[in-house]
Amino acid sequence: MSTTIPDSLTAAAQEIAELRKMINYHSHRYYVLDDPELTDSEFDKLLRQLIAIETAYPSLITPDSPSQRVGGAPAEGFERVAHLTPMLSLGNTFSGAELKAFDARVRSGLESDNVEYVVELKIDGLAMNLVYENGRMVRGATRGDGTYGEDVSTNIRTIRSVPLVLHETDGMPPLLEVRGEVYLPRREFDRLNKLREAAGEPLMANPRNAAAGSIRQLDPKITAERALDIFMHGLGTEEGLGVTTHSAMLEKLQKLGFKINPNYRLFTSIDEVIEYCESWAEKRVDLPYDIDGLVIKVNKLSSQRALGSTAKDPRWAIAYKFPAEQAATIVEDIFVRVGRTGVLTPTAILRPVRLAGTTVSRATLHNADFIEEKDIRIGDTVIVHKAGEIIPEVVSVVTNRRTDSAQPFIMPTTCPECGKPIVRESGEVAYKCVNVRCPALLREGLIHFVSRDAMNIDGLGPAVIASLLDAGLVKDAADLYTLKPDDLAALERMGEKSAKNLVDAIAASKQAGLSRALFGLGIRYVGAKASAILAQRYGDIDNVAAAGVEELVTIDEIGPKIAESVASYFAEPENLAYIEKLKAVGVKLTEERQTPVSQELAGKTFVLTGTLSMPRKEAENLIAACGGKVSSSVSKKTSYVVAGEEAGSKLDKANELGVPVLTEEEFRKLVQMPEA
Repeated sequence: MSTTIPDSLTAAAQEIAELRKMINYHSHRYYVLDDPELTDSEFDKLLRQLIAIETAYPSLITPDSPSQRVGGAPAEGFERVAHLTPMLSLGNTFSGAELKAFDARVRSGLESDNVEYVVELKIDGLAMNLVYENGRMVRGATRGDGTYGEDVSTNIRTIRSVPLVLHETDGMPPLLEVRGEVYLPRREFDRLNKLREAAGEPLMANPRNAAAGSIRQLDPKITAERALDIFMHGLGTEEGLGVTTHSAMLEKLQKLGFKINPNYRLFTSIDEVIEYCESWAEKRVDLPYDIDGLVIKVNKLSSQRALGSTAKDPRWAIAYKFPAEQAATIVEDIFVRVGRTGVLTPTAILRPVRLAGTTVSRATLHNADFIEEKDIRIGDTVIVHKAGEIIPEVVSVVTNRRTDSAQPFIMPTTCPECGKPIVRESGEVAYKCVNVRCPALLREGLIHFVSRDAMNIDGLGPAVIASLLDAGLVKDAADLYTLKPDDLAALERMGEKSAKNLVDAIAASKQAGLSRALFGLGIRYVGAKASAILAQRYGDIDNVAAAGVEELVTIDEIGPKIAESVASYFAEPENLAYIEKLKAVGVKLTEERQTPVSQELAGKTFVLTGTLSMPRKEAENLIAACGGKVSSSVSKKTSYVVAGEEAGSKLDKANELGVPVLTEEEFRKLVQMPEA
């Protein structure tokens, strides 16, 4: 094979074909089989040669070339595409008894006791649908609402274990729609979080969220920089694959070049299935990726077709979910953090322990009463879990491991940030710093003001805010709008370009509107939803300020606590002066009040749950435009629950109460929104 650029299009085409074949072969051995035959430098040399020839002959570049894995130009957005066969969600079980009930339903539906099950690990990642035509990948799309997903083909091509061209076998299917799970290995997750921590950026919550965020990057080069991986596990539409069982399908996919998780097993009894599922509860921590359960599928494809599906999940498959993971560790210290409202929150410093896929070194202790009730002491061995699988929390103390050196925790009597006395109001569990000039209140208040649901100022993270405060450049949020690029360029890790971009982002946030600004003020009990309600009701911050408690409580979903908090805030002269300062620097404190386009949904209450293919805010606006309203909780008064991908407890509550459940497709029809 030549190492120079061919002098003709024909010769270039021949060498490109040879290079692509070699690169695909060695890429499969490295990323799928974990059995490389070349060194990294030898592989890179092949890729560089391919890129050099394609650069010289750009007409020969095709989407399935290995050179296209590095990512192209940033996209403006993701096109919405229909799946050839809908991607249904799975029903969940949490015990052996529930798996036996599933088995009984299967055997009854098939009128047979001769049933085989394939059991696979349930990878905790992002569901993906890949389409191949004549052996070449033509599209990769997210699950979306199950009927439509987002076209993320360019980003999928950056995943090295995804074959761009299928391996030649004794039968290449002309059409193949294959399903899998994109995931982020734990080691890569830890690496990315270390980089984010060093840059002062918010840490990613868990590998699953990190994988979802990575695959939906508008710039595919960012996706390419993250070592995403994928396991394939199922089919949609297919032509000519020639298999009759799920296990044979997995073997066939592996021969075609797909990466299949090796831990699947075939069983003939549900007792064997249960034993295998339960065996992974402890073993899962040794995997290099996260799983949140196992998936049980009827093996025969003809039996799958005979059992069919409900409106939202197949009758021939079900997921077994693990209980919340717990771990034992030691409380090495307890420190107190001051939040934006002045509340002092004790936090445990833990000996690092692996829990639900991440390393945990801190856990919230909520308040002094929580510590006293559980008798948590410094030096104690404690059991921790992740509340909602995200927030680490202490469950209990292992008292029989307590040593004489364990020290009771004493809540400070003065603020750890400003040294002023702290207070505990009657009927409250929290201790608070009431010094309005406490640096912690200012710092946390600024972090809240610029957050995503408030003014949404990109690039203005906690580290930058701390630097601004240390430099004396800001004393409140209004001062942000007087910053110049030269002010910021002098800060650590802030160059001229970054400084200019940040000043531009701050200036752009002036037009965020009253709803976001109200939320950004940090008024106690006033969240993003209450802010939006007040903004729509009054349209101008002066009107909000003039409203009294008696008037505010008449507003739907504004209760006495919120009304009293709002009225108290605007009764303070210092707060009114701050509002005037925001106006003076050009922050928009008005909101265009929406008039419903129709009254078709008047009196109807919706609850949104799960992941929708459209932004959540867009769905809420559609409901409001038709005269309906959105609630955060399900009750008997709820008219509809709109369930997106991976809907959780709200969907269960709706089913329990008999509340009608809409798919996203049904919701779009209800509000007369186009499908694409």
